[in-house]
Formats: sequence, structure tokens, C-alpha cells
Amino acid sequence: MRAFVFPGQGSQKVGMGTQLAAASSAAREVFEEVDEALDLNLSVIMAEGPEDQLTLTENAQPAIMANAIATLRVLENDFGVKLAETGSCVAGHSLGEYTALCAVGAFDLATTARLLKLRGQAMQAAVPVGEGAMAALLGADITKATALAEAAAEGEVCEVANDNDPGQVVISGHKGAIERAVALVKEYGIKRGVLLPVSAPFHCSLMQLAADRMAEALAETPPGTLALPLYANVTAAKVTDPAEEQSLLVQQVTGRVRWRESVAAMHAEGVEHFVELGGKVLSPMIRKIAGEAEATSLLSMEDLEGFASTL
Repeated sequence: MRAFVFPGQGSQKVGMGTQLAAASSAAREVFEEVDEALDLNLSVIMAEGPEDQLTLTENAQPAIMANAIATLRVLENDFGVKLAETGSCVAGHSLGEYTALCAVGAFDLATTARLLKLRGQAMQAAVPVGEGAMAALLGADITKATALAEAAAEGEVCEVANDNDPGQVVISGHKGAIERAVALVKEYGIKRGVLLPVSAPFHCSLMQLAADRMAEALAETPPGTLALPLYANVTAAKVTDPAEEQSLLVQQVTGRVRWRESVAAMHAEGVEHFVELGGKVLSPMIRKIAGEAEATSLLSMEDLEGFASTL
């Protein structure tokens, strides 16, 4: 069994998608459609920067999605490899869950781009800049990270945001609480705490206003039928019902990204090959979670050609 997986925020970089766009009309059409949907030359920002514009949450989220969907379209149109025929399920990390839904036909490309632009704007607006923070805990498992977060909270919000792999957990919340947590890591047997260069405290209860905005948006443009099952971030469980997934996308804004558990669940169901489209962020995590499974990253035309030749 094979799972196709899609990266989240942090995987963006200036120059993304340029090789694919130069080599394939299928990729160019994706970038053009996203530009039109957003009424923004996002493809130029992706290709040329400036970096600070690309890293803005409202730009980074649709850009990462567009790059991954362009990679998928090239795989399908130029190499004849259809996701619905060669995959057993899909999953995505945070915003990558929207990309996964686009990949299986639950959202069209323009809708996905607009939802992610709104999601980025809503998440940024939910907490004033400087009030929230996030930190990566290296050498931490979920038990240690949870204990640390509870100790550091002191009446403020300090919650596990991402359970990425057996040795990396991300916490999110009020800036003071996150800074206290970083200072306490050694006391909880955690190797290191690193403050992340993010503009808002994602995936914690401080994001409730953003969740409310996404609930309204998703009520107007709900997901449709999924061509393949999806493993949802907030449950780490298989979803096939669009109405259930609509609710889970709202919960995802404030909820924990259970990536480690999601990969473990897919592997337990028989997935032996994970294929990451448009990034090289998830594959190292997958190898730590399900070491005996194969993890492949597809970014370039050479990557796609090599993968297609193995099928």
C-alpha cells in the first residue's frame, strides 16, 4: 500500500516550483490558476521572492499547496501516474491536509487556494503579533512535552501543537509561557527547546477566532467526495465522509497535529511506501516513525521520472 502525503508551513523557499514550471505546462497551469483565484502574482513571489513576502502566512500556505499540486499534476499528466490508482490513502501536515483534499478531488484548486489564503489571514489576525510563540522541543516525546507544557503554563496557554515524530514535539501558546517552557527543558529530560520564527501561535486554543472564521468559510464551500481516504490531523484516523472532514478542518485550527500517530496508523493499516509531493520535510519524520517503510520525496522532474519508472 502507498500513501501520498503533503507538507505544511516551513517548507516554502524562494525558487519553489520554477523548474517544474519551466519543464511542464501542467505545472504552469496550476500556478496560473492559483494566481487568478487569489488575484495575486503568487507565482512570481514563489519564484523570485522577496522571502519576507513568501513567508507571510497568507502567502506561504497557498504557495506550498500550489507547489505540491503542481508536482502532482506533472506526475499525473506528464508521467501518467494517477494518484487515485496508485495510492491507498492521503494525509497532509497542517495546511497540507487541504492540499491532500485537493489532490483527492474534495476541493477544486481555486477553492483550495482561497481557503488557504483566508486560513493564513485568519490565523495571523487571531492573536496580536508578539503575544504568541511556538517552540520545537528536540529529544522530546509526547509525554515529556505534555508535562513540560502543563508546568510552564502558569495560567497562560501552553499546549502541544505538533506531535511530529518520536523525538520532536512543537508547543504553542502565550509568549511568556513558551519562553518559560524553553528555559525548563532540561528539567524534563528534553535535549533542547528552540523558539520558532513564526508570526502566530498555531494549533492551540488561542486560534479560536481563526477556527470560527474557517467554520463560516467551510460552511459556504464544504468539501466534496474524496477519491481516497484521508488520515486527519486531529484524530490520526481515516476519514471518508466529507461532512466529518469539514468539522475536522475547523477543529484542526486549534487542535494538535497528530502527525506521528497518523503515520503510525497508516503503517499499521499496511502502508509500506510514503510519497511526499512538493517537499522534503515529512520524509525524515516518517523514517523515524515507521523505519521499515519506504519514504520518497518528489520535488524535481528527475524525482518524478525516477518514481514513475519504478511503477
